[in-house]
Amino acid sequence: MAKGFTSYRETLDYLYSRLPMFQRVGVAAYKADLKNTVTLCKTLGNPEKKFRSIHIAGTNGKGSTAHLLAAILQVSGYKTGLYTSPHLKSFRERIRINGQKIKKERVVEFVNRHHKEFEKTELSFFEWTVGLAFDHFANEKVDVAVIETGLGGRLDSTNVIMPDLSVITNVSYDHMNLLGKTLAKIAAEKAGIIKKNIPVVIGETQEEIKSVFIEKARSHKAPLFFADKDFSLKNIAHTEEIPPDLVADVYEGTHLYLKKIRCALPGLYQRKNIVTVIAAVEQLRDIGFRIPENAIYKAFRNVGRLTHLQGRWQVISKKPLVIADTAHNEAGVREVVAQLKKTPYKKLHIVFGVVKDKDPSAVLRLLPKQATYYFCNAKIPRAMDAGDLRAAASEFGLKGERWSSVKKAMRAAEDAAGPKDLVFVGGSMYVVAEVI
Repeated sequence: MAKGFTSYRETLDYLYSRLPMFQRVGVAAYKADLKNTVTLCKTLGNPEKKFRSIHIAGTNGKGSTAHLLAAILQVSGYKTGLYTSPHLKSFRERIRINGQKIKKERVVEFVNRHHKEFEKTELSFFEWTVGLAFDHFANEKVDVAVIETGLGGRLDSTNVIMPDLSVITNVSYDHMNLLGKTLAKIAAEKAGIIKKNIPVVIGETQEEIKSVFIEKARSHKAPLFFADKDFSLKNIAHTEEIPPDLVADVYEGTHLYLKKIRCALPGLYQRKNIVTVIAAVEQLRDIGFRIPENAIYKAFRNVGRLTHLQGRWQVISKKPLVIADTAHNEAGVREVVAQLKKTPYKKLHIVFGVVKDKDPSAVLRLLPKQATYYFCNAKIPRAMDAGDLRAAASEFGLKGERWSSVKKAMRAAEDAAGPKDLVFVGGSMYVVAEVI
């Protein structure tokens, strides 16, 4: 293609139409190979070698962990890049520096400069995006970048970096068609980000798979730390806001490490992420990062404003209370259901949609039966048909109607809900994206 692109919209249309994107089409876009990314980085002058980095993998919690660590580094005075995926509303959410999204002009310029190579090598959407992020961070001379894996770890496109620290939050069943049918196989894929002599923090000790990480770290002479063995939260309380902030004392063993830290990311599941982040901070300090205690307090309290994380127990409106959460696998939904039980409401309405390349049974069996469901499908090819989802849900005693769009389902739920009711939106990040 000889012509260049003059607008951001034209640029995105080109990329979306020419390149496969996992979040839209699923397995067809997945490439279990790093050759393209290695070639791309070489073409760009190996930008991934021009900044320090922290690499984060895991089934659940890696997005929140990435945002919290980026906020802490930012408040500590480091020019901090943040690469996450997928995005909720805007493609530019994926690539940030000190919380600011990459500029549209920068995206257009990059694509104009490199789209001929894209057409020759047939890069995946994710490979291209990783190249853009690394190039942007290098050009802007960030001090450090927090890099979240997209899928797995070993063969993820981000795994060309040599980080200062690796973090693996936890392992549960997700993307089994690509990563493996057992926890041990999935763990082995996540453990693929462990590098020689690079310290690694494991967020959650899981007895059945901890040997996978121990053996991998030993073979790479990588110092290994299990966050929940070193740190814990005590005296946990919640503020009275909606949603409430979590307040807790952080202990290192029996020693009080941080008193009354306040985390602005709501949800019971953030307890695990807080411990993971604190353990990561301790390792970063050990390898020379200057992170003052007041920066940790400030970052936890203001992470939403600093990095603009969305979709984690996010309050959309208050009368009725509308909450959205992107949890979409068994472990994540189990945490959400526990949070629902602690949230006061008169009646519960659930707007729900899933993707069709995963068996929804593991999630559906966890959902509360005493709720009215509004089954829908997001505007992506991967979405499961709302009628099929309703049929599958009925086998678990979940009752509700199907709707032809997220917008119609949402309108129906809000119309039916009283001022003291709760409308929960979830099942898929794509459903949440259309609501927020």
